[in-house]
Amino acid sequence: MKNCGKYEDNLNVIGPILRQKRKEKNISLEALSSKLLLLGVNIPVTSLHRIENNQRTVRDYEICALTVVLNIDVSDLLGPMTDKFRAS
Repeated sequence: MKNCGKYEDNLNVIGPILRQKRKEKNISLEALSSKLLLLGVNIPVTSLHRIENNQRTVRDYEICALTVVLNIDVSDLLGPMTDKFRAS
């Protein structure tokens, strides 16, 4: 099997969860991008959209910054995948 950097045809596993958490906090993509920039993490709106749609990979420091801006735990984003691997 060739490793092409995808898991189940997705470039990341947090996209839909990120979208859900962002909407729960009532934060637009524009506001999220601006708040990330204040932390020194530049993720343009188009890239955030691609992350939420599993079309862009996410760096570890980006995950950390996203959780800080959204005031959530890393496990909120990665927990479902961790649980899936544990169940395997």
